[in-house]
Amino acid sequence: MQTSGKIADRLAAFRRELAARGYDGFVVPRADAHQSEVTAARDDCLAYITGFTGSAGLALVMAENAQIFVDGRYDIQVRREVDPELFEIRHLHNDPIDRWMREQATSGMRIAFDPMLVNGALHDRMADAMAAHGGTLVPCSEDLFDAIWPNRPAVPLGAVRAMPVAVSGESVAGKTRRVGEAIRQAGATTLAETSPDNIAWLLNLRGCDVPMNPVPHSFLLLDADGTVEWFVDRRKLGNDLSGFELQQVKLSPTSDFLERLGQVAKRGPVLTDPQFAPVSVRLAVKAAGGAIVYRTSPLTLLKAVKNETELAGYRRCHVEDGAALTDFLAWVQREGRRREAGDRPLTELEAEAKLLAFRATRKGFIEASFRSISASGVNAALCHYNAAEATDAVIDSRLPYLIDSGGQYLDGTTDVTRTLFLGPMTPEIRRTYTAVLKGFLSLISVRMPVGTQGHQLDAFARRPLWDLGLDYDHGTGHGVGHNLLVHEYPHRFAKLANPYGLEPGNIMTIEPGYYAEGQYGLRIENQVEVVADGAGFCRFASLTLAPIDLSAADLTTLTDGERAFLDVYHAHVRQVLMPLVAEETRAFLLEQTRPVAEIL
Repeated sequence: MQTSGKIADRLAAFRRELAARGYDGFVVPRADAHQSEVTAARDDCLAYITGFTGSAGLALVMAENAQIFVDGRYDIQVRREVDPELFEIRHLHNDPIDRWMREQATSGMRIAFDPMLVNGALHDRMADAMAAHGGTLVPCSEDLFDAIWPNRPAVPLGAVRAMPVAVSGESVAGKTRRVGEAIRQAGATTLAETSPDNIAWLLNLRGCDVPMNPVPHSFLLLDADGTVEWFVDRRKLGNDLSGFELQQVKLSPTSDFLERLGQVAKRGPVLTDPQFAPVSVRLAVKAAGGAIVYRTSPLTLLKAVKNETELAGYRRCHVEDGAALTDFLAWVQREGRRREAGDRPLTELEAEAKLLAFRATRKGFIEASFRSISASGVNAALCHYNAAEATDAVIDSRLPYLIDSGGQYLDGTTDVTRTLFLGPMTPEIRRTYTAVLKGFLSLISVRMPVGTQGHQLDAFARRPLWDLGLDYDHGTGHGVGHNLLVHEYPHRFAKLANPYGLEPGNIMTIEPGYYAEGQYGLRIENQVEVVADGAGFCRFASLTLAPIDLSAADLTTLTDGERAFLDVYHAHVRQVLMPLVAEETRAFLLEQTRPVAEIL
């Protein structure tokens, strides 16, 4: 936790800025102008004002009190990082900010927000809640944090690189034609795109403004006739543009985006995504007298169905990633046991660094796809824990060790979790791990009609835990980008409704878990490809290639089908990886991929 005094001083300075402008409060989201899950350092205002470092949440700073709203993944983390004397902690979804406003707003109250940092859907909920009691939600174009944040990090200028058609599988011209048709079918003349991963996919390029998120921050306007204007800091591209497909793309400064949007809005309706575009897009169009068409961005939908070249890239990079991860798992088991017997036990941070070193030796590896969750024992009970010097725990053979990690490769992105057991586990851990395993097997082996939606499948993974009266407060899986963001929209497995049907070519993760607060955490995760399986049906084919530790599972409870799935999967893992792993890993790989009948 950052010192309470430091956060209190920042709050006091921020409140002085609010008072000077006549605001009663201010909304501080964990967001940037692109609604990115991971922001650049200068945009992480929520962490600066609260101390909370999670990837989702927002705060409401009032003159006399303050609230912070986070989802269930961060229940434990937020209480470690945020002083409850300064912020009241609330659930982002179950007790949201608009409910607070509806209950607490008074006539004449003015709560401000930055319209570049709030999406349209959130804006409307808050505006309606404030208006119900005569209050007002006030757009503020000033960046108030500039006034209170000494030595604030600079705007990132990460270099942009081209992604050749040999890797992307489709030219910019081909993608532009398809998107243009979708714009016309939506009844619009222009798409206003603010999501950097959509823009990077369309223009066949990647960036590095934020580590592990290979996209350049930018905006884009695409007309139905194929005219493209890209708003980006030109310095990111360098002087040689010969490798890019930008011949028909007009380059403009990012600062021109909203003004230009107002101009094109006068020609016809503008299509924008209400979930991701900042409400400033709507305000600019309305100010110009234009009309808005609200739709999920066609770029989001087209990008989610991978072409054959992209799919081949995923398969290749998962072979490389599987070899690295398996070498790592063998190393942890070997070193963890050996060093626990001595006076220098293995720690979470050391293990995290070693996994990155293993990945760095693999063909096509660029960087991690997110900060690894290297978590032993009690730390693994925090779903999104990251080890730090102050929390760096010993990998203890009496408790599970959870490693959730991934890599960015030239031809794909990986995301995988394994829970490793270096010694015998308690009956409780065996019971809950068995339920997690059975939930994982239930979902990954399901056959479903094309168009089945994620929330219709989520319960397959939860049922074994539900039977024990247990659950987990996070989604069961998400889409994954092609050398893009590791969390890719629109598809999700979760309890909340997700209206996007699955079809062959989608890439997902399957990752049920269980977390006993203050004790341990468990998760198993594979990345999968949705593939055709007969007329009108599809199934999941695993991309992840790494053994699943069965030593803590009660294998006697598995059905014949569950045993058969594990045997086929492990035989495939063994066949593919055995020639690629280090010699000292092979005995581990053989042991971990034995048929279930041999383990019993």
